[in-house]
Amino acid sequence: MTRVFSGVKPTGHLTLGNYLGAMRRWATVDQHEADALFCVVDLHALTVDHDPARVRRLSRQSATLLLAAGLDPELCTVFVQSHVDEHARLSYVLECVATDGEMRRMIQYKEKAARERQRGGSVRLSLLTYPVLMAADILAYGAGEVPVGDDQRQHVELARDLAVRFNQRYGHTFVVPRATRPGVAARVMNLQEPASKMGKSDDVGPGIVYLLDEPDVVRKKVMRAVTDSGREVVYDRETRPGLANLLEILAACTGGEPEALSGAYTSYGALKKDTAEAVVEVLRPLQERHKELCADPRYVEEVLRGGAERARGMARPTVDAAYRAIGLLPAAVAEEAAGVTV
Repeated sequence: MTRVFSGVKPTGHLTLGNYLGAMRRWATVDQHEADALFCVVDLHALTVDHDPARVRRLSRQSATLLLAAGLDPELCTVFVQSHVDEHARLSYVLECVATDGEMRRMIQYKEKAARERQRGGSVRLSLLTYPVLMAADILAYGAGEVPVGDDQRQHVELARDLAVRFNQRYGHTFVVPRATRPGVAARVMNLQEPASKMGKSDDVGPGIVYLLDEPDVVRKKVMRAVTDSGREVVYDRETRPGLANLLEILAACTGGEPEALSGAYTSYGALKKDTAEAVVEVLRPLQERHKELCADPRYVEEVLRGGAERARGMARPTVDAAYRAIGLLPAAVAEEAAGVTV
């Protein structure tokens, strides 16, 4: 069975884009067809200025929403990244294989560093090196497939390059992963800025539908979505991005095809109304399950504890092998030399 690794970063509230583009497939397909691990990658949230209490709060919320979306701890492994030391252990070893040039070519680093400098802030070293941590997340588990959007494919390519380079220099240690792309609505766009992804790091904005938005809030945001010039409802991502976004969202919620759905509408208003109601209905069971889980926080804690133990058991043999391969003294030998009784 193929092993799949996916993660969510607790830097903002999860959105409709996160659900339609990834989480729903994780629950309906990946956890049934693969040996799947789903991780709240909280270490990645530390690469920029942050409120510690908010990171903790969003980490718990993200884990709860993953379970509310249908992830079953009996079928998959759900855990928090910082609860498994092997991520940080392997990240440093891979930093000793990566190059400065590779890091500085990462598109997301260039964009985020530029935004940070524009705000007058300093750029943290971890922002430069976090793609290596992402590679460690993947390689530690021998994941063969990594479902990602287009904006993350470069990071998976880095993981592939580091795995191949390490294997060539120090002996075969890592599975070389490949990026896989989800299907329809893999990239839900901002309702007010249809050229931009609906990102969870944008804390405010009427163009972002959050998974925990009340139904009336969802309706209001969809009804106010930006459309395009012209009166005919057609599906054309290039020239009519606003309409295309609504049609893709409706298709993802109802199981239809965007182009076919466009022929059923003669007005923008009718399309918006149906899209709004479809989104409300898609989110309804998730929100109900989230409310139940929030009433039983001990269950969520037990799931995360068990998930971390299982993940640790999967990752440790590979990380220990990488340590030996690159030349580090095994822990048992070091303890024996120091006279430590185990």
